[in-house]
Amino acid sequence: MFTLVVPLQAELPALLGASREDTSWVVTITLLVSAVVTPIAGRLGDMYGKRRVVLVLLGLLILGSLIAGFSASVPGILVGRGMQGAAMGVVPLGIAILRDVVPPERLSTSVALMSATMGIGGAVGMPLAAYVAQHADFHALFWLAAGLGAVGVVLVVLAVPGDVLLFPGRLDVLGALGLALGMTGILLFLSRGAEWGWASPAALGCGIGGVLVLLLWGWYQLRTRGPLLDLRVAARPAVLLTNLAALCMGFALFSSNVTFPQMLELPVESGSGFGLDMVAAAFVIMPAGLVMMVLAPLSGWLERTIGARRLFTIGTAAIVFAYAFVLLWVSEVWHIFVANLLVGVGIGFTFAAMPMIIMRSVPATETGASNGLNALFRSVGTATAAAVMGGVLAAVTVDFEGVAVPSRQAFELSFWLAIAVGVVAMVLSLLIPKQPAVEPRPSLPG
Repeated sequence: MFTLVVPLQAELPALLGASREDTSWVVTITLLVSAVVTPIAGRLGDMYGKRRVVLVLLGLLILGSLIAGFSASVPGILVGRGMQGAAMGVVPLGIAILRDVVPPERLSTSVALMSATMGIGGAVGMPLAAYVAQHADFHALFWLAAGLGAVGVVLVVLAVPGDVLLFPGRLDVLGALGLALGMTGILLFLSRGAEWGWASPAALGCGIGGVLVLLLWGWYQLRTRGPLLDLRVAARPAVLLTNLAALCMGFALFSSNVTFPQMLELPVESGSGFGLDMVAAAFVIMPAGLVMMVLAPLSGWLERTIGARRLFTIGTAAIVFAYAFVLLWVSEVWHIFVANLLVGVGIGFTFAAMPMIIMRSVPATETGASNGLNALFRSVGTATAAAVMGGVLAAVTVDFEGVAVPSRQAFELSFWLAIAVGVVAMVLSLLIPKQPAVEPRPSLPG
């Protein structure tokens, strides 16, 4: 769902008869809704049943896809894309379901494969969207998404056992609204700040307002009974450091999604690119997601053998090495291919390790919500990468046939930034306690 319309961005203004500023929301709205809904869906799953909430989210995906499929204007597409974003909560809920029903000896491999689906879906979606952009009506993408959602519903009904662990309580409606409002403000600042102007009233209002709302929300969460998120649990060193590293990993993942396709597609004559068409560029990018899938059994074995913390560190090192490689060697298409494979290795290992660290550090009542919070941090990282990388590529340009295009220096600066964030993630992984704090009712035994 994230990458479904990415290759269409340049064509959307003509397809929808709207300005580029308006059509850019077709991508942004999915990110915003995903970031807001995911932790809330996690809490609802802990309370009312994870399987039940997964089915609701898949239902929203289907309905949103149908709305977008029937729409020929920006408002309808935005409504549909927003509802598609709600489905992102399925992944952390799926991880929590695995914790409930999968035998311990198979859990780490299962979690690794579930985490890898984030990259697999993006890898498959990119060339598919690019092919449709070149050869068919773009609405076909939404019909396909509706069909996949329907298949998902059938498979969940047939294959996923009923919920075995429920922790009834009340939904903290005020907490959910506060989190939604605060995160929306911050994500709007990150994703639209370059377009509005970072110092513009709209951007500053969203950014500062979002921070203030979240501070007030945190104060409220610490003082209410049955909060949406138990911030005392979230502040435990293992959980906090893992979530901060998750933000860095989201940045690293989306940095490659922003920079690599543009470098592959820019004309050779510009001095910055390789002149591939959208479909060819997408196929160069796609194998990273497949690597994540292939590595899932290895990730599970490594987690059991050396521990989730060390696996996390290895993954962050792979990310740093990937961007260092492409910084030093980027004269051939295969250099981008190799670097993107290394990104897939790094993301595969870190995304497999993070849920295991989280679940060993939180009580059983917080499984869904805590995994949802981890996914939220990853979403903030992707939004930050989109803003930062987009700003760098827009600011450091060269003139090519009267059009400003990103220069080779812009891409080099982007890779340096990704390396810096990767190093921060590596340091954070080393600071994660080797033994989590003793939890009377652990989500996952140590």
